[in-house]
Amino acid sequence: MASLAEPSVALSDGLAVALERVAALHPECDLANPGTPSATVAVLRHRRAALDYLVLADSPVVFEGIGGDHAVITDLRVDEVLPELRTEVESHETHTPGHREALQRLVLAQRQVRNTPDGYWVAGTNPEAARHCLTGSAKLSDVRSAAVMSDGVSRLVTEYGMATWGEVFATLRTDGPRGLIETVRKTEATDPTGRRWPRYKSGDDATVAYCRW
Repeated sequence: MASLAEPSVALSDGLAVALERVAALHPECDLANPGTPSATVAVLRHRRAALDYLVLADSPVVFEGIGGDHAVITDLRVDEVLPELRTEVESHETHTPGHREALQRLVLAQRQVRNTPDGYWVAGTNPEAARHCLTGSAKLSDVRSAAVMSDGVSRLVTEYGMATWGEVFATLRTDGPRGLIETVRKTEATDPTGRRWPRYKSGDDATVAYCRW
């Protein structure tokens, strides 16, 4: 937050500084280990008459236009990595030995290509990841509202196909982020083992920030 507070600082530069600062707090850790914790990043910053955005990996920023259209900024490069192993995971129902074993193979393989030119990029210990974000700006006058969310929420639209972005924003306006997350959880509860919607786990972390102007 502190590294992005200055409007003149590019979001990617601020993220790079933040990654360096966090890594420096853990000198006792083996930060070169492929299993070091990492995370997706989605940032929305209000700067005068503009809305700056940054996305790293698959947590999207979604704009609702004045006319009701929607623009989705997301980074799906991870979906292009190791497709055979991803298909193997999704061939099993969740909570089964076959699913757990296939998922473990995928996770171990992903660690080897994470934050490399041949793989995909997420926020970890290497500030170079910040150079691979999707960044840009939108005119504030063109935006009615915006949502920043984890893919555990966006999958209601992108993977389950159980809502449109228009319906997502209608829920946010009437019931707020809590209402939207409850909708996601109720949807997932109808398919607890991933037979209808093959996936890594029954439900993923769900976070939403909703902004209106």
